[in-house]
Amino acid sequence: MIKTIVYIIVSYLIGSISFAYYICSKFYSIDIRQYGSGNPGSTNVLRVLGAKPALIVFVADLLKGLITVSIGRLIGGENLALLAAIAVVVGHDWSIFLNFKGGKGIATSLGVVIGVFPKVAPILIIVGISVIFISRYVSLGSITTATLLPILLIIFKYPAKHIIVGLIIGAIAVYRHRDNIERLLAGKENKLGQKVKR
Repeated sequence: MIKTIVYIIVSYLIGSISFAYYICSKFYSIDIRQYGSGNPGSTNVLRVLGAKPALIVFVADLLKGLITVSIGRLIGGENLALLAAIAVVVGHDWSIFLNFKGGKGIATSLGVVIGVFPKVAPILIIVGISVIFISRYVSLGSITTATLLPILLIIFKYPAKHIIVGLIIGAIAVYRHRDNIERLLAGKENKLGQKVKR
């Protein structure tokens, strides 16, 4: 029990590491939270600084989720991996190092999905990329895949505990995109490729 609690806390702290914030601060001398949407995530980094730093942030956030759940499985089996999955996403979205603010958790959630729900990960990736390519809205791709996650887990007959965790992760992602949903409905959401002035 103590081991489980300790690793959940560790997972949250790992999730709280904001690669967008630290990479932009160290290598570009800016606080990414002061530019663009103000979100410390790869999409905002893309709009503000371009593709290279955005890709680095995306991969780092993805690996953060994947490695955390993988270590959790090694330490405490599937149950700990599932608990770590929630903790690392919550840490990313509400980072203790950023005054309990953070990104929207899509890259970290994708890392979690690859590590915990490998059967559905390729489908979500294809759907997400397709929606973004067609609509040019990154947020719409994120919202679509987040909504689709628990549905696919049911279709692929994952155990109930996996479906519950998938539902939680998906719900968190949709909740974090509530402002994007409002802008999408109002036709004011920024499309992929739009850059902002620094």
